[in-house]
Amino acid sequence: MASPRDYYEVLQVERTVTQDEIATSYRRLAIKYHPDKNPGDEEAIEKFKEASDAFEVLHDAEKRTRYDRHGHAGVNGQGGGAGHFSDVEDIFSAFGDLFGDIFGGSGGRRRRVRKGRDVRCDVTLTLQEAAQGVCKTVHFQRHEPCKKCDGSGAADGSERQVCSYCGGHGQVVQQAGIVRVQTTCPACKGEGSSISTPCKGCRGSGQKLKKVEAEVEIPAGVDDGMQVRITGQGEPSPNGGPSGDCYCVVSILQHALFEREGQHLICRVPITYSQAALGCTLEVPTLSGPGEVEVPPGTQSGKVFRLKGQGMPDPRIVGLGDLLVQVNIDVPEKISSEEEALLRQLAELEHKNVAPVRQSFFEKLKHYFTDDESA
Repeated sequence: MASPRDYYEVLQVERTVTQDEIATSYRRLAIKYHPDKNPGDEEAIEKFKEASDAFEVLHDAEKRTRYDRHGHAGVNGQGGGAGHFSDVEDIFSAFGDLFGDIFGGSGGRRRRVRKGRDVRCDVTLTLQEAAQGVCKTVHFQRHEPCKKCDGSGAADGSERQVCSYCGGHGQVVQQAGIVRVQTTCPACKGEGSSISTPCKGCRGSGQKLKKVEAEVEIPAGVDDGMQVRITGQGEPSPNGGPSGDCYCVVSILQHALFEREGQHLICRVPITYSQAALGCTLEVPTLSGPGEVEVPPGTQSGKVFRLKGQGMPDPRIVGLGDLLVQVNIDVPEKISSEEEALLRQLAELEHKNVAPVRQSFFEKLKHYFTDDESA
């Protein structure tokens, strides 16, 4: 892992700056890289977090002294250091009032809406469905607003009351000198309100677990373990934000003829000794129907033939994989008397020693006692 940058370099200030200058520089960078100003820009979010990590240390006189003496080792694991803020929400909670007048007007006291939780379901496909793409109906569970209380969590005749501890903000601010730290209200757990008489249907949660079904379009070429997202089919937001998503985890059934390796398919086809020795036109299966492979004379067992473009698609790239046909010489366990005679003639032509014709158990037993008496 790369070492974190020098905090003074991150905030673009000299090591001799005052606390006010540190706050001013951080405010400028926070506004520049604020997620509301750079939606979807991961690089900007990382710079926003990096600047917040630096400010969290340098704006505190004691931590700054330790950092000046020992660098990052002096503050790691002690309420600061690289990566202290793992989530942007932590930064808003701690320093939201430093730039809230530009992004929302109410500083850190405003409650940011949160996206609902994501849910998961499983979908099983055949190899043919995975190759072509398919629309599937999936079933899963998610929480939905309680119908008995319309999602309020309060019983009939009762209403949610504004939290007296935080005044309905859901956050409380503690100030020590110039430092203002915002945390979730311990009384209402960030809701901004409380319930005196909870709904019996949902026990005050405002939500009930429900079984639902949805349609999901599976793209052609998905592989085992891939996930397909159904946008907006997850849990509802707890405070008016967008719903979460449902992620469908794909499982593909084993095929009777094909093995899959990425975009390629493998088909193992048995052939006879005569086909391998003399060559043949071999009919092989493909996902789109029968295909042909030209087996040249003298083909060895295990030889692989490639059929271009007869494999699987991939939803992330253009083009199809190949079908790899591996031929294996199949030795029959039983042969007819005519086949045996022909094979023995072949063995004589090749001057090969082969096993004699099988004898019955009683014939072998007769020879055994005869040989024993002669001895």
